[in-house]
Amino acid sequence: MEKKQLQNIFGHFASGVTVITCTNTDGQPHGATVTAFTAVSLEPRLCQVTLTRKSKACSYLSDAPFAVNILAADQLDIAMHFAGRPTEPGPTWADGPCAPILKGSAAVLSCKPWRSYDGGDHIIFIGEIVEAEASGKSPLLYYRSTFHDLGEPSSTSAWSLCADDPHSGWFDSNTTFTPFHLTREQHSAQPSVPA
Repeated sequence: MEKKQLQNIFGHFASGVTVITCTNTDGQPHGATVTAFTAVSLEPRLCQVTLTRKSKACSYLSDAPFAVNILAADQLDIAMHFAGRPTEPGPTWADGPCAPILKGSAAVLSCKPWRSYDGGDHIIFIGEIVEAEASGKSPLLYYRSTFHDLGEPSSTSAWSLCADDPHSGWFDSNTTFTPFHLTREQHSAQPSVPA
């Protein structure tokens, strides 16, 4: 399989967009747009970011604190800025408890270094979360090389746990779901009632 083909297949996994922020060797704020972010553990509080070895940020994160800025839907310019297309005005920085953070994000996780691992052409960084905050803003999403917004919710059911966990399964065996697009189609297909 060619590298580009695999990259396109990876792109079928929709993700949020983050900017990983830290300080450079001169102590100045630095950031990199990253979609390879995931929660790892609640106890201890851990998250993971994966950066290409070629990035400057990758060299700055070795045993260093960092912040994960989960971008809001209105921060497309910030995503592009840290992806190599600088914008004016630039980002608005603030001091975080561990590393510089970006103002206006949907959420921010401030981390101290926990572990790092060989990830092939990337390095996997695990951070211990020392502070986390959310603004309530909707997130910016990335899917198949295109930015998106969250759109309408597909269900009123909230779930956050793993069905494979015997102590906290998602749903019982009688639960059924109708995909959101089918719900809309069924609703529009119903005959109108004359007044």
